[in-house]
Amino acid sequence: MPRSLSVTSSPVRDLLALTARPEVISFAGGLPAPELFDLDGLRAAFDQALSRRALQYAPTEGDPDLRALVAARMTARGLPTDAADLLITTGSQQALSLVVTALLEPGAVVAVEEPTYLAALQCFQLAGARVVPVAGDEHGVDPAALAEVVQRHRPELLYLVPTFANPTGRTLAEARRAEVARLAERHGLWVVEDDPYSELRYRGTPVAPLAASSERVLHLGSFSKVGAPGLRLGWLRAPATLLRTLVVVKQAADLHTSATDQAAAAAYLAANDLSAHVERLCAAYRARRDAMIEALPSALPEGARWTDPDGGMFVWVRLPGEVDTQALLPKALARDVAFVPGAPFHAVNPDRATLRLSFTTNTVQDIAEGVRRLGLALS
Repeated sequence: MPRSLSVTSSPVRDLLALTARPEVISFAGGLPAPELFDLDGLRAAFDQALSRRALQYAPTEGDPDLRALVAARMTARGLPTDAADLLITTGSQQALSLVVTALLEPGAVVAVEEPTYLAALQCFQLAGARVVPVAGDEHGVDPAALAEVVQRHRPELLYLVPTFANPTGRTLAEARRAEVARLAERHGLWVVEDDPYSELRYRGTPVAPLAASSERVLHLGSFSKVGAPGLRLGWLRAPATLLRTLVVVKQAADLHTSATDQAAAAAYLAANDLSAHVERLCAAYRARRDAMIEALPSALPEGARWTDPDGGMFVWVRLPGEVDTQALLPKALARDVAFVPGAPFHAVNPDRATLRLSFTTNTVQDIAEGVRRLGLALS
């Protein structure tokens, strides 16, 4: 049977249809708040960008102006980058797909933190890779556990969301980043650093990207969480030797990402202070995270545990005992509230008592009401 027929659907995508009713308070999708999109700024950017050049075929590597602007932002955030280091992609999900196509053969071993981003698991499944989980804790993936996995399974690739991880919200500690980089260098291991959330920090001091520590780290970025996901714009930073191969793989996939959207993004970045916009996002999302963390103790059963993330979009919950949150989901939907069961985020041994809550899409008032409904459904 073709591998594509055996790839499971994303439960988040499936839930979006079930939560379309306006009365449902959904904590399911990792969606930015639409009322915070800079609609006026983006409209002006598209007006400025729309030209015959922007409607023509474009270089596979991406719009030169956009690459230069993205490189400058990455450099300012602690990851020295030139425009030539970057490939513009149709969202960071495509960037991951290109890396998988370029580096993995069927049967290749991929190491992932457990739990991890479920769309990445889908990507590895589609490639016919064998996924091996690596244990972690509140400080991110455990370097000792990673060293054991590397020694035993010899993975070709390590996939991490090291900053405000999806689904847990955890951040890989700075000392552990150095250890992961040393392991990658010592064993010739490619590391994918999926980094869509790191600018959404609400507490604490920013940590340098993992890619700043090693050329073995491929850095994936995205405009979706700080700009607008409908643009489908991401980027991939890689060393020159691998980037040439990735450009060829992208040529075969789609020739290039939308030239019009790239030109508009470049116009937007040139005319607007994206960092100031991100500060406004962080102020709104900080209040929403605080509202969820404040509401959970009175709603969840005794013995429940949850993360308190410094940034990002997610709170990860584990209920006490051997409950199955997939079985609890219909009860929650009957109360007009939604969450994502945690099992699909696990590569091998699912913890069915877990669930993921996203706090970014709803107002503070709706979060309080939604958590109240969730408590009723779980009681």
